[in-house]
Amino acid sequence: MFKGFSSLRSKINLVFSITLLLLAILFVGSIKYDHAKFEERNEAQERAISHYLYNYYLKTGKIDEAYLESQNVSLIKDKGQIIQIERSFKEKGKYKRYAVDTYRLQRIILINNDRFKLFLENKNRPKYPIKRIAIFSIVFLLIISLYLWIVKSLKPLSVLKKKIKTFSEGNLDIQCTSDKNDEIAEVANEFDHAVTMIRELLQSRQLFLRAIMHELKTPIAKGRLMSEMLPDEKNKARMHSIFERLNLLIDEFAKIEKITSKNFKLNIKPYKMSDLLEASIDMLMVENPARLITVKIKKDYIVKADFELFTLVIKNLLDNAIKYSTNKHVTVIINENRIEVINKAKALKEPLENYFKPFHSSKSGLGLGIYIVKSILDIHHMTLKYRHEEGENIFIVE
Repeated sequence: MFKGFSSLRSKINLVFSITLLLLAILFVGSIKYDHAKFEERNEAQERAISHYLYNYYLKTGKIDEAYLESQNVSLIKDKGQIIQIERSFKEKGKYKRYAVDTYRLQRIILINNDRFKLFLENKNRPKYPIKRIAIFSIVFLLIISLYLWIVKSLKPLSVLKKKIKTFSEGNLDIQCTSDKNDEIAEVANEFDHAVTMIRELLQSRQLFLRAIMHELKTPIAKGRLMSEMLPDEKNKARMHSIFERLNLLIDEFAKIEKITSKNFKLNIKPYKMSDLLEASIDMLMVENPARLITVKIKKDYIVKADFELFTLVIKNLLDNAIKYSTNKHVTVIINENRIEVINKAKALKEPLENYFKPFHSSKSGLGLGIYIVKSILDIHHMTLKYRHEEGENIFIVE
């Protein structure tokens, strides 16, 4: 029933709306009650006047106009007006021995007995409820002031929400300290402290990883130089390939570090899936890739992606598929907004979601590769699916 009032601001709006509605109902109800009480007293007064006039006429044979004036009631003497009023009463079916009706905003009393016939105007009107209006106005202003005060006190919460959203998008250069003494300020200060700690931790982590990668670059470069001095061309090519592979791995680790720390900007452009697949196969750096990978293009399509990151996705899927297949062969199918990587292997022993965790260890050993794949696909708003059919593992990127 209250799904639309899940936020704190909505609940406050609901509470104050109900409060103002109840106040309005109470105000209108009190006005109607006062009007009903006035009508009740007025009717009793009018009947008392009718009885008094009849009794006084029996005694004196006259109408006591002084009494009528004291009761704020006047005797209508204009014959033309009397004829019009009498016609109005007859049309409404109220021409009786005693009746009360409104004629041209005037409250008219008809007394028609065996002694006399009178038309009287009752000039009594209900008093304007100044005191009641004043009280309700003060209460209304008090509630509005209280509402504005509470909403204003929640304004820092909206600012904090925006900063948390900015932080979740990867911007660590935020400050949300507050010098106030309320609970929102306490939360803001604690969050600011947490952001500072996370920022320092990430900076030290990045510095550590970059230092390691930098230190690894030097021996790799020396190894490549030494491999060039080998007399055997076959060994030279093999060593050169190994060091190229190590260098590529360090570059991939740098990309992984950026992905996991959200410290990167996507360079989204449209590419043919077949071109992305070709680039991913090149990244495997294997001799004669056709003996390991069979590509079937049923229907090529355009995908909007970051070239470097998305090729890393396909490369990791191919690498894992080749590594854990029973025949060291992989089939890749491109068909209408999806690419399938298929290998002959035993089914995964755990649900695919378990392999999304970093450094997942199992006999199937998908480890860090699937974690990287999932992280990159998430930022591309794509999904990775898996099924096992007829002795084959099928990984699908949609």
